[in-house]
Amino acid sequence: MLKQITIPENDPVAVPEKRAIIDQILEQNKDLPGGLMVILNEVQSQIGFISEPMQLYIANHLHVPVSAVHGVVSFYSFFTTKPRGKHTIKFCMGTACYVGGTPQLIDKARQVLGIEPGETTSDGLITLELCRCVGACSQAPVVVVDEDTHGRVRPNKFPQIVRGLQENDGK
Repeated sequence: MLKQITIPENDPVAVPEKRAIIDQILEQNKDLPGGLMVILNEVQSQIGFISEPMQLYIANHLHVPVSAVHGVVSFYSFFTTKPRGKHTIKFCMGTACYVGGTPQLIDKARQVLGIEPGETTSDGLITLELCRCVGACSQAPVVVVDEDTHGRVRPNKFPQIVRGLQENDGK
């Protein structure tokens, strides 16, 4: 029996154009060995996140338990169940970075942006995330902005990073 849930009207499964993208991904990859991971990666890439209704939709389409889909989504840190901002700022929580000042950087981010790690600014511009060691221990503390690694970041420099993102987006 297929599980039924109420789907919010703004969820990608309820938006015909986005559901068509999901359907196309499902159709192209449903028979691949290991297809679930391929499907989830592609959905994340095309839609930007994988909501609970999307997980259920994918599970129903593939005739697998929703727990199998949710298990993959929740296990791998690169999957997200909520929309992310246009830009992502990740704080390295590895030992060197943590000791080097990551907690103070996170405090500054809270002060500057008014959000917590795991949240997105109300304008959809910036998402804050925590991550494990990024392998740049000699540069601690490290912040990864989108794909760019910034080393030896001090709290007084964090507002400049944010300003740079805002200015590049015409804000």
